[in-house]
Amino acid sequence: MKILILTQYYPPETGAPQNRLSSLAIHLKSFGNSVEVLTAMPNYPKYEIFPEYKQKKYIRENIEDITVHRSYIYVGKSKGTIHRLMNYFSFAISSYRNAAKKIEPAEVIICESPPLFLGITGVWLKKKWKCKLVFNVSDLWPESAEKLGIIKNKLLLKTAHRLAGWIYKNADLITGQTKGILEAIKKIMPGKKMYWLPNGVDVDKFEYTAATNGNGKSNGKFSLLYAGIIGHAQGLEVILHAADKLKSHNYISFYIIGDGPVKDSLVQLRNDLDLPNVSFISNQPGHAIIQWLHKCDAYIVPLRKIDLFKGAIPSKLFEPLAIGKPILLGVEGEARELFIDEAEGGLFFEPENAAELSDAVLKLYHNRRFAEELGTKGKEYVHKNFSRHNIALSFWEELQNL
Repeated sequence: MKILILTQYYPPETGAPQNRLSSLAIHLKSFGNSVEVLTAMPNYPKYEIFPEYKQKKYIRENIEDITVHRSYIYVGKSKGTIHRLMNYFSFAISSYRNAAKKIEPAEVIICESPPLFLGITGVWLKKKWKCKLVFNVSDLWPESAEKLGIIKNKLLLKTAHRLAGWIYKNADLITGQTKGILEAIKKIMPGKKMYWLPNGVDVDKFEYTAATNGNGKSNGKFSLLYAGIIGHAQGLEVILHAADKLKSHNYISFYIIGDGPVKDSLVQLRNDLDLPNVSFISNQPGHAIIQWLHKCDAYIVPLRKIDLFKGAIPSKLFEPLAIGKPILLGVEGEARELFIDEAEGGLFFEPENAAELSDAVLKLYHNRRFAEELGTKGKEYVHKNFSRHNIALSFWEELQNL
């Protein structure tokens, strides 16, 4: 089967969709398929075109034995709505043109959302090539943008809701990263064929060894880590306010790795609160993040306290669990049910509740054996239930049913 993965985000960028989709491409090819990727010039998360890709309209390259087509994308310094839309639509248009001219028709298109607008390209290509379209939803848009206050224009929101419905209607299969996402879409599009395509980990890449574990427990230090996008949805202020409550504990440190639209305001908050126990580190490549994961004692996974996020499973929780690190999860709903209640892989704290987060940190700090037990249980659960190879194999069987 000839498969085209259509996505705005792909390596060498780092991030959850980049890692997930590159792994999916590799696994689908290993099952005997012809797999190609159509993506944008890399620019995430700083929204600056990588130096070697600047001034390019189209290039073709090979990444891990996958043919990758890269198309022009507008990247501006402004974070306003107009520039954001220009970013999305520039790639939606250029990717369609380059696909029509430079790529042989696929039998199946797997289109990643967000951005929602890329679904327009997916539908256009489906009709041009007369192929099947799988629309993969990793975050509900425009619902998330509306709840977070990122988009407030009522006309724009109404138009986006109609667009989402049109894309869902034209898709042959809708996949979602969580069951909550699929339940929300079912209310909009009852009777539509849907499939749960969860995130996971390439478990062979995260085997825990003593050689890579250098967390310095012998000197009593205890480090908490967050690594990922520093955006509106994450609600990372809770980490800084928890750190403020723990300033008297000299051996407890917090590390926040990444870049994003609210990083500057968080750094300012750190300075205003005078928090020597909080360190900000610029975005790191994947192999460096793995080393940080091995060195930390626990990993923090927060989200804002919004009902919409009760159906969310943050991608960043899989890797620490796969390594054997306990998580401190500030996400209600599906994620809590799976990874706290069922897996017993960490402790839950109420989203945006700094007092509960600081209490959970102290509970692990004072009982290292308990923390290690949580990490062990989480690792066993993720390896058993969220292996990307097994997820991709089941998905491949679903694609054949199309």
